[in-house]
Amino acid sequence: MIKKLQRKFVLIAMGSLLAVVLVLVGTINGVNLYQVNSRIDRLLAILTDNGGQFPETPKEGPPRPQDGGPDNPEETDGLGGLGSWGFTPETRFETRYFTAWIDSTGQVIQIDTGHIAAVSSDEAQQYALEAWRSGGSGYYGSYKYQVSQQEDPNSPGSYLVVFVDCGMQLRQAGSFLVISCVVALCSMLVTFLLVSLLSRKAIRPVIKNMEKQRQFITDAGHEIKTPLAVISANTDVLELEGGANEWTQSIRNQVGRLNGLVKNLLALARMEEGAASLAFADFAAGEAVLDAVLPFETVAKTQGKQLKLDIQPELTMRGDEAGIRQLVSILADNAMKYTQPGDTIAISFQPSGKNAVLLCSNPCAGLPDGDLEQLFDRFYRGDASRSREDGQQRGGYGIGLSIARAIVQAHKGKITARLQNGIIHFTAVFPR
Repeated sequence: MIKKLQRKFVLIAMGSLLAVVLVLVGTINGVNLYQVNSRIDRLLAILTDNGGQFPETPKEGPPRPQDGGPDNPEETDGLGGLGSWGFTPETRFETRYFTAWIDSTGQVIQIDTGHIAAVSSDEAQQYALEAWRSGGSGYYGSYKYQVSQQEDPNSPGSYLVVFVDCGMQLRQAGSFLVISCVVALCSMLVTFLLVSLLSRKAIRPVIKNMEKQRQFITDAGHEIKTPLAVISANTDVLELEGGANEWTQSIRNQVGRLNGLVKNLLALARMEEGAASLAFADFAAGEAVLDAVLPFETVAKTQGKQLKLDIQPELTMRGDEAGIRQLVSILADNAMKYTQPGDTIAISFQPSGKNAVLLCSNPCAGLPDGDLEQLFDRFYRGDASRSREDGQQRGGYGIGLSIARAIVQAHKGKITARLQNGIIHFTAVFPR
C-alpha cells in the first residue's frame, strides 16, 4: 500500500511537471518560429516593395521632419524601414536571395542570382515558374518565396517572384528546438530522481497515519479477543447452571459475530500491509471457483432464488487458491444477502486473453447507476436497506468487499462494481 501510494505521488508530480514543461517548451519554440517567420516575411515584403532589391542606405542619414523629411519612423531609420525590425546596414549583404520576373504568359523575362551562390540561373528559373504557378507565398525547400504582380514598363502585367534563403534560420530554430527538448528531458530526469528519493519523505505523515491505523486495528483486535473469550466462558457457565435459553443463545451469536469481525479486520490489515502469507502456485482455478460456489446452491434453493453458473472447470491460473476461494465466497454470500426471493444470481469464471475474469451479477435496488467504487470501502452501507440493524440481521460486517479487493490486488488484478438497469456487476480480472 505504501509503495503504491509512493508511486502514485511520483506519477502525479511528474505528470504535472511534464505538462508544464511541454507547455513551456512548446510556447518558447512557437514564439521563436513565429519571430523567424515574421522576419523572413518582412524581408520578402521589403524586397518586393523595392523591385527585388534592398533600399539604399543614405550616407548622411535621413532628413529630419522639420526639414521636410517623412514622419513615418520606418522611413526615418536610415535603413528604408529595416531598422525597426532589428535589421542593420549589413543585412543587405547577409541575406541570400534571388529574384525572377515573369510576364503574363508565363515566360521568364529576367533572373537575378547575384546575391546567392547555391542556385544557378536554370534552377532559379525552374523554382520561379513553379512558385508562379502556385501563386501567393510559401516554402520551396529551404527557400521562402512571394509572388506579386508588378508594373514593369517593358512588360505590363508581369510578376515579380522573390526567394529568400531561410535555411540557416530554420536550422537554428531546429537546433534550438532540439536543445530545449534535451534540456527539458534532462531536467525531467533529474527531477524524477529527486522526487523518487524524496517522495517517501513527502508522504511520511500519511505513512505514519496508516501505520498507526494498522497498529490500532491489530492491538484492538487482540485486546477484544480476551473479553470475548471471557464472555463466551461465562455463557458456558450460565448454561451449565441454568440451562440454555434465548438470552444465552443471543450472547453466543453476538460473540460469534464479534469474533468474525475481529478476524476479518486483522486479515484485512495484514493484506494491506503485505504481511499476509499468500501461497502463489499454478492451480485449477475453475475447479476451485466451482467448489466455492456449489455450497450456495442449497442456500439459493432454500431462499427461493436461482443461481446460474457459467464456470470453465479447466481454467488454470497462478495465484493463491485459498484466497480465490475466499473471494468467490465473499461475492456469492454478498449476493445472497442483498437479493430477494425470486431473484437470479449469475456467477461466471471465464478466460479473456491472458486474463481470467470472475463475474458476479445480481439484482440490487437503492443504488445509483454507474461506478460504485465506494462499495469497497470499509463498513460502507449503500442504502437504507444496508443499515446497521439490517446488516446485523443478515450477518454482514461491511468489510467483506474490502477483503475481496485486497485479495484481487494481491494477485495484481482489478475488481470493479457497476450498477446498470438495476443489476449490479462485480468483475474481478486476474492475470493468468
